[in-house]
Amino acid sequence: MLCDTNGGTLPHEVDAIVRELTQHIPGDRLGIHAHNDTENAVANSLAAVRAGVRQVQGTINGLGERCGNANMCSLIPSLVLKMGFETGLKPNAIQEITGLSRLLDGRLDRAPNRHAAYVGAAAFSHKGGLHVSAIAKDPRTYEHIPPEIVGNKRHIVISDQAGRSNILARLEETEIELEEDALRRLLETVKEREFQGYAYDGAEASFELLARTAKGEVPNYFDISRFRVMDERRHNAVGNLITESEATVQVELKGTQIMRVAMGNGPVNALDTALREAVLQIYPDLAGMQLVDYKVRILPPPKGSTGTDAVTRVTIESEDEDGLRWSTVGVSANIIDASVIALYDAYAYKLVRDGIL
Repeated sequence: MLCDTNGGTLPHEVDAIVRELTQHIPGDRLGIHAHNDTENAVANSLAAVRAGVRQVQGTINGLGERCGNANMCSLIPSLVLKMGFETGLKPNAIQEITGLSRLLDGRLDRAPNRHAAYVGAAAFSHKGGLHVSAIAKDPRTYEHIPPEIVGNKRHIVISDQAGRSNILARLEETEIELEEDALRRLLETVKEREFQGYAYDGAEASFELLARTAKGEVPNYFDISRFRVMDERRHNAVGNLITESEATVQVELKGTQIMRVAMGNGPVNALDTALREAVLQIYPDLAGMQLVDYKVRILPPPKGSTGTDAVTRVTIESEDEDGLRWSTVGVSANIIDASVIALYDAYAYKLVRDGIL
C-alpha cells in the first residue's frame, strides 16, 4: 500500500512513482492511500490507477484526519464514468452515491457540502438566464454528466439573475403549469421581492409557494395577528447563568383567535413552539416537522431606498418525519419579523406538500 501520509505529493509525482514500482511489482498488488492536504487526494488516486495501481483506499465524503482522505463519492464516479474502470460496485449502484453521501452527513449531524463534486446540491445548479436557456436546449453545454447517473438532480436557481428561462425551468422541475397571465404576475412578484431583499436561490420552498399562490392553490392557512418575544438573563435555581426566551403569539384560525405562550432556546425556537401549539389542533401534520438550520444575512437597504436601516434576510431549513428538507426565506428590517415570515412559509409548504388545501 502506497501511503501519501502527509498529503504533500502531487499527481505527476505519484504517476512517476507508480510507473517505476510497477516495473518490479505487478499493479494488481499495489494500492494507493492518499491524504488531501494539498487538495489532491482524488487526483493522486486517479493518477495512481492510471499508472497501474488496482486498489484504492478512501472514505465517504473524504472524511479523515487533518484535511481528510480521498473522497470516494467523487473518486468512484470518475473511475467509472470518466476512465471506464470496473469497480466492486454492483451494476447501477453508482446511482446511490448521492444518497449515501447525504445519509452519512445526516448521521453525523452536519450540513452536506452543497458544492461537493457529483453529489452536492449545487453540483448541477444553473443560475444565469442565458445559462439556463442553454441547458434547456442541450444539458451537455453546462453538465459534464447527466445528474441522475449519480443519483443527483438538476437544480434551477431563482435569483437576482433570474429571467423567464429560469422561472420556466424551475416550474418544470416542480411540475407546476401556469397560464401566461399567472406567469407574468409571478415574474413581477419575484422581481419586486428581490428588490426588497428576498433571494430564492437557497429558499426553493418559498419560491414554490409563490408559484402555487399565483396559480391559486395556496389557501391562507392562518393569520398571525400579533407576537411578542422577551429574553431574560438570570441565574437559575442552582446558580447557573442562563438566558431564556419567551414568545407570545396570537393567530386567527378558522375565525377563532388563539393565543399561546411558549419558552424556547432562543427567540426563534420559542416562536416556533408557540406558533405550532396554536395551530396543531387544526393542522396536526405540523407536529412531524422541525427546524434544522437557521441563517441570517444583513443586507444594505434596497437601491433607491431613502432609509438608513439595514435589511435582514432570514433563511430557515426545515425537515419532516420522512427526512424531506426544505428552505424558506423572510425579509424585514426586524430580525424576529423576518423569522416569522420564514416560519409561516415553512408551515405552509409542509401543508401544501401534504395535500392540505
